[in-house]
Order: sequence, then C-alpha cells, then structure tokens
Amino acid sequence: MAESVHNESKKVIILTAPSGAGKTSITKYLLTHYPNLAFSVSATTRSPRGKEQDGVDYHYISLAKFEGHMYQDDFLEFEMVYEGIYYGTLKSELDRIWNQGKTPVLDIDVKGALKVQEKLGDQCLSIFIMPPSVAILKERLQKRETETPEAIQMRIDKASYEMSFSNQFKAIVKNEVLETACTQTAKLIEDFINN
Repeated sequence: MAESVHNESKKVIILTAPSGAGKTSITKYLLTHYPNLAFSVSATTRSPRGKEQDGVDYHYISLAKFEGHMYQDDFLEFEMVYEGIYYGTLKSELDRIWNQGKTPVLDIDVKGALKVQEKLGDQCLSIFIMPPSVAILKERLQKRETETPEAIQMRIDKASYEMSFSNQFKAIVKNEVLETACTQTAKLIEDFINN
C-alpha cells in the first residue's frame, strides 16, 4: 500500500491553517465547485461535535484502534494535536480517492501538513490559510459557540505558534474575505493539477 502514496502521478492538495482561519469553509467551496477533488476524511480519537458525522467529517475511532493503525504503519501522518487527542491521515483514504480518479484534499493541522509535504515533495501542493489577525481569529472561534473560553484561548495560543510556520508551505492565502480566499486557493490548485 505504501508505494501508491509515493506515485508521482498521483497528486495531493494540503490545506492547513490555525483553527478558525477558514480552512474548512474553503475546503467545502473547493469540493462543491471542483468534482475532480475529493475530501480525505481524517481519523481522530476525539468525539463528534454538533452535527458531525462518522465517515463524512472524520473517522471517529477509539484510541486503541488508532494506536493499532499506528503500529501497522497505516498512516501517512498522525499527530497528537491536543492532549490525548490524535488526528491522522490513513494511506487507505488516499488510495480510495485516487482509485476514483480524483485528487485528495487534506484538511489537516500544521504539523501533519509539514510531515506530508516532507514525504510527498512535488507530489503535493501545500497551502497555508492565514487568518487576517489573531483578534479576528478569536472572534470567529467565539461565534462558533462550540467551546469554553479556556478551550478558545488554548486554540488562540496554538494559532499564534502555527502562524510562525506559514512560510514553510508552498503557498499562503490570506483569508480576509472568504470569497476571495476561495478563488485564490482554487487558482493555485488548478495551476498545480494542470502542470
């Protein structure tokens, strides 16, 4: 299975950003407007939030099952993103999408994105979605009303740290106006896929 992940003709799109920067909104736009793209569903040990569905938003699995996948080398990348909560990209998920003749879109955290970029090199396009400012990021997270003030502060602290890695990615799109950020991201992807 691992060989298919390193097939140069099979491209991968990576979108990464601090939480609340708009990466999920941009991903949804891309998937709606570009049928040749497909969402790579990450695995996580966290519980679903709100209306999230297993197999659609994430593959929600137990810590034991996640560790089993780690042991079997089933992940392209995985990371403990928050204390005790893992996220990862299963190699089988990329194979599933490539077998449909589509290009996988990975919507993953910054550390995971750096790992994938390191493994896949020119086979991937990594795009960092930059929030307009930390203050606006905090406002967006508060509007979600899904987390406690402490959890939001933890995300803000992490976001500031993650923004320091933005220049390590192949492209940066600043998300001040969502529509503009979506079209800029789409143009970068079109150029990458068509070359």
